[in-house]
Amino acid sequence: MTLREAIEQYILWRQAHGAKFTTARNLLRQFLRNADGDAECDAVTRAQVRAFLAGKGPVTRHRENKNYALAGFWRYAISRGYARSSPLPDDEPRSPLRAPPYIYARHELQQLFDPGNVEISRRGARQFDAVTFRTLLLLLYGAGLRFSEATGLTLADVDLSEAILTIRDTKFHKSRLVPIGPQLAAVLANYMSVRQSGGLAQGEAAFLLANRDGTRLASSTVQAAFEKLRRIAGVHRAKIGRQIPRLHDLRHSFAVHSLTAWYRQGADVQRLLPVLSTYLGHSDLEGTKIYLTMTPELLQQASLRFARYAGGGKNV
Repeated sequence: MTLREAIEQYILWRQAHGAKFTTARNLLRQFLRNADGDAECDAVTRAQVRAFLAGKGPVTRHRENKNYALAGFWRYAISRGYARSSPLPDDEPRSPLRAPPYIYARHELQQLFDPGNVEISRRGARQFDAVTFRTLLLLLYGAGLRFSEATGLTLADVDLSEAILTIRDTKFHKSRLVPIGPQLAAVLANYMSVRQSGGLAQGEAAFLLANRDGTRLASSTVQAAFEKLRRIAGVHRAKIGRQIPRLHDLRHSFAVHSLTAWYRQGADVQRLLPVLSTYLGHSDLEGTKIYLTMTPELLQQASLRFARYAGGGKNV
């Protein structure tokens, strides 16, 4: 089997197992420009791989993505007998570790969600109004959604009678049901009436969160609005840790605050961890476990739990 045929078969195999595989697919097809796609897999040389991976300047995430895509393909090719060994270099440098997310303190969230601060941040805005902005912020934190998931919600995806959101075709090519609490449900109910009085489309396919003309919220517009709001609310970077707090960190904060609350309540966190993973739409538990070490408060709660257990207390 030729390299090109093996790569295309691998792409189909990954997609058949539920992965969108867009980035890796494009990188693998790009690799064919550095190698002879009509030759066999074992004809690829280490020099060709190095040439593909090489870039200008410091090691970047893009280089890491290329290496990751090739490594996945060669594991597949070797397991299927299309290749005997991998041509990937053993001394590939690692890119710098990603900075941990910013976990918002409760008082910072209060300032970000404050209606007055949000109203000031949207003063003079023509399309993206303050009510929609605040509803989006509360949805990102209150339901732990990704930005694309929240802005992609349609009216058909919101069931307020059951307090459930349907998140469709997410990051890992899956859909899921997300239950929401009574406070967030009340916020969405209020927003529904506001958007109806504003003359926005009421059809099932209409976006829940929309600009005044009914169009979907743009990432660039919301990010700029959030930066302005963050300055008004007085939420700045930490002295130690990640750089400027981001909009996406609302989702991370939701996860950490949920785990902290469970520890305080004495709940079985290990049993609930898969529940949180499913709720967040993670592809596996590894993506959720990283939250267990995010903040000193969470580590303290875990340490107290262990101390009680080690002292003969109930294992919870």
